[in-house]
Amino acid sequence: MTTTSTSAHASRTKVFSTPAAALQGLVRDGMTVAVGGFGLCGIPEQLIIALRDSGARQLTAVSNNAGVDDWGLGLLLQTRQIRKMISSYVGENAEFERQYMSGELELEFNPQGTLAERMRAGGAGIAGFFTKTGVGTVVAEGKETKEFDGETYVLERGLRADLSLVKAWKADESGNLVFRKTARNFNPVVAMCGHACVVEVEEIVPTGSLDPDHIHTPGIYVDRIVQTVPVKRIEQRTVRA
Repeated sequence: MTTTSTSAHASRTKVFSTPAAALQGLVRDGMTVAVGGFGLCGIPEQLIIALRDSGARQLTAVSNNAGVDDWGLGLLLQTRQIRKMISSYVGENAEFERQYMSGELELEFNPQGTLAERMRAGGAGIAGFFTKTGVGTVVAEGKETKEFDGETYVLERGLRADLSLVKAWKADESGNLVFRKTARNFNPVVAMCGHACVVEVEEIVPTGSLDPDHIHTPGIYVDRIVQTVPVKRIEQRTVRA
């Protein structure tokens, strides 16, 4: 898969030197951005900072959560760059709560598994699917329902994003990705659902050096890669007295 950059560098390789360079030409106002991670685990932290610094506004962010007040997507809430969140959990972010309660921020709640499947389905070219999750609740309001084997299911649409931001542990130069332990979380389905996918990694290795059986996301889904130094913050630090 070739990148959309017009530079000679981008036409030869998926590897970019900085997060800002990796986002160049892909960011615009009003776009939908899918972001990997769970809490602060496995978030593309440096790409989020680069997205903030791009100045893009009126964004729809698709993510399990909104980070915390001063890290992750919380940085984009601070600068009022997010117009709408499509999420399953937002309980750790006071600024999110303030903006939502004041009517500044639009919110579309999804059950966690439904959100993951919406992104996976979008990446697989599936327009919609029926699920039992959410039937009889506000989640199902305004949506089509259908009976299968005597059980009621609700229709959920597959989800595509203009841009996916992903964090992986290791990549080869072709964009094949390996995630580390629980940092894998939402990242594989986020990579699938974006029309363009940018990944920050801790290590880039030559193509062919990864064991094919260890690859979690194939490079066909990945357009650009940037190596960064991770800042592995702990969301809720708990220690003995």
